[in-house]
Amino acid sequence: VAEQRVSSRGALQSIFVRIVFRGYTREPNEVHSRFESAPVKMELSKDDIERVNFVWGIYDSTNEGVDAFYLGDLLRALEMNPTLATIEKMGGTKKKGEKKLMVDEFYPIFAQVIKDKDQGVYEDFIECLKLYDKAEDGHMIGGELTHILLSLGEKLSDQELDEVVKDCMEPEDEDGMIPYVPFVKKVMVRLSDMK
Repeated sequence: VAEQRVSSRGALQSIFVRIVFRGYTREPNEVHSRFESAPVKMELSKDDIERVNFVWGIYDSTNEGVDAFYLGDLLRALEMNPTLATIEKMGGTKKKGEKKLMVDEFYPIFAQVIKDKDQGVYEDFIECLKLYDKAEDGHMIGGELTHILLSLGEKLSDQELDEVVKDCMEPEDEDGMIPYVPFVKKVMVRLSDMK
């Protein structure tokens, strides 16, 4: 029984490696903006600053700032996966031309997104599975979920999949459909139990 629990934990962790956002820990550094000479205290590594400057240069080739409409694109280009709510909370806009950001304003945004450990874990998994909810009723084809778990990101073995299905997935109905919200909730509970 103990071996099964350890194996199930590994399977559950594998599922979320490709869906859960990565948390980063950085040592505080002095950030020197290319737009002003005064240092800004940030929790960014030298590598982070270089990456931000590189990506920023692509989006701001004229040194006039970047439209806040592209805040999500900037963060994604930096290998972050912010939710739409996070982007909006950080100052992103839904329409072009409403607001411009300068790189000095972006450093603290990037630092905050890195620190944010609760970046839509549950919500993003649900949003991902909604793409497979053709009737928009909280159900998807059970075979599609198993296919996702077997083929995307860090793939599960057949044995790991069997354990996850047994522990977390509701039985398919007569049409082969399963409710995906209870599946996500069970996985999240099991992950929180592992901490």
